[in-house]
Amino acid sequence: MTTRVPAGGSVDGAAPGYHAGRTLPFRAEWRRQASRRRTQLVLGFMVALPLIILAAFQLGGDDEGQEPSGPAGGRISSLVDLATSGGLNFTLFTIFVSAGFLLVVVVALFFGDAVASEASWGSLRYLLAAPVPRSRLLTAKLVVAAGHSALAILLLAATALLAGTLRYGVHPLRGGIAADLPPGEGLVRIGLVLGYLAVGLLVVAGVAFLFSVLTDAPLGAVGGAVLLYILSSILDQITALGSLRSLLPTHYSDAWLGLLSTPMQVDDLVKGTISALCYATGCAALAWWRFLRRDIVS
Repeated sequence: MTTRVPAGGSVDGAAPGYHAGRTLPFRAEWRRQASRRRTQLVLGFMVALPLIILAAFQLGGDDEGQEPSGPAGGRISSLVDLATSGGLNFTLFTIFVSAGFLLVVVVALFFGDAVASEASWGSLRYLLAAPVPRSRLLTAKLVVAAGHSALAILLLAATALLAGTLRYGVHPLRGGIAADLPPGEGLVRIGLVLGYLAVGLLVVAGVAFLFSVLTDAPLGAVGGAVLLYILSSILDQITALGSLRSLLPTHYSDAWLGLLSTPMQVDDLVKGTISALCYATGCAALAWWRFLRRDIVS
């Protein structure tokens, strides 16, 4: 039996010229997300934060002669001294104070808002009716969220490096746990630190993206991912858990400090990378499985 092709159509009933892989181009989704006020504010804050820290150091310059009170004050004073000893060190300080919470929130925001925001606006079903295949929609959302997250991290580091170098000059990188590193090698080490942080944040990205598929509330997806990250960090401090702590997604979050030692300590870096990739892949697979079977009503 032969299949009759409709006039001006195709065998599967698709409109002439329709190709599933051409729907929702990445460039269109990138422009769409980049034009949102949320994206602009986040990226703008990534640029402003190093400048705010630099201004704080300048405004606090009058207190340099005062003795810090207590051991905590001594640690803060030593960190500030490290940050003001060169552009590379200022960049490292900015990354250090941002990695524990700020970058987590930024990544959770981009990934948690990806699908849930469309559902909350009521535009998700219209995108799928365009028709955009569900896998294509998720791929576009995932790629654009990853791109904006990477851009935010790079903007933070680049602004800190530029502002710190202009203010404090070019000096060796002082990691505090190794000999001073020449500027060239120090810049490479900071690049590796950013790379590992990006890999570690894939855990947050995967959880936030999964929640974004499961809920129509963007705030719930973002907040849920951040809360789980905080919970994992708290559990990791409980030594009574013993070796079970190594299964927590945040157990190797500080392994990037091994990149500042001489020679570099890479054992925990490898374990942390494997752990992050496993968690991120598992969450992404669950998100795909659920979204392909979900009844889209919003």
